[in-house]
Amino acid sequence: MQRITAHLVAGLVAAVLALLAEQCWADGGGPSLTERVIWAVNAGGEAHVDVHGIHFKKDPLEGKVGKASDYGMRLPILRSSPEDQVLYQTERYNEDTFGYDIPIREEGDYILVMKYAEVYFAQSQQKVFDVRLNGHVVVKDLDIFERVGHSTAHDEIVPFSIRRGKLSVRDEVSTFNGKLTVEFVKGYYDNPKICALYVMKGTLEDVPKLQPHPGLKPEEEEEEEEDTEGGNEDGKKKVPPGSKNKVQSGPRTPNPYAADNSSLMFPILVAFGVFIPTLFCLCRL
Repeated sequence: MQRITAHLVAGLVAAVLALLAEQCWADGGGPSLTERVIWAVNAGGEAHVDVHGIHFKKDPLEGKVGKASDYGMRLPILRSSPEDQVLYQTERYNEDTFGYDIPIREEGDYILVMKYAEVYFAQSQQKVFDVRLNGHVVVKDLDIFERVGHSTAHDEIVPFSIRRGKLSVRDEVSTFNGKLTVEFVKGYYDNPKICALYVMKGTLEDVPKLQPHPGLKPEEEEEEEEDTEGGNEDGKKKVPPGSKNKVQSGPRTPNPYAADNSSLMFPILVAFGVFIPTLFCLCRL
């Protein structure tokens, strides 16, 4: 009898603790951002702890795949805090498709955050590539310069879920075997690359946001986030090149064919008006 009572008490205590834990989560007392991040790497660079406490490890592909570059170290990166610019200043690129394997042991909702900055090319259509997640194309024709311009931080954010041995992303489902493979796919324009990336448990609302874009008005930036929400800044739908939110990298160049030439025509007509009578008079002489 005492043993049965002890089991009942233990069960009640466990139930109460579970309810308290659930309530703490609802009240904002759940795992911190640092605890939710299960994997993070500073591609092409050294280990780094960002302002949110996320521990980015040194690139595990060093000496194995692709090339590391710190070309961006000479540039300040817009939209990023000074402490974390290194995450956008270093990168790994490859002349062919490459990627990272990330072990995931628990079911749930996850977010993949990929960090980019274009520090080399000064126009669009110079570096364009896709991103695949376990074979699913989650970012199509990524042109970093087209999105945000030069030396400017840009995060691609992809939500996905894992339940009952299935990976769900972008309304597609596939079998999941415990390994998430993120691939940067070689395209027709230069080489694919990545500056930094991490995977965390949670939803889009849990992802730290970048600073406002210097080339967009606040309301335009909100429209961009709404347009890209659901899959790609970004877990969010991809913003197609040439869309209304395209960022200009400099002042707009005037159209040389759009100038009003009417002011040039008047003196020409006057000259003809004087020349013809003069020529007629000379002929009569």
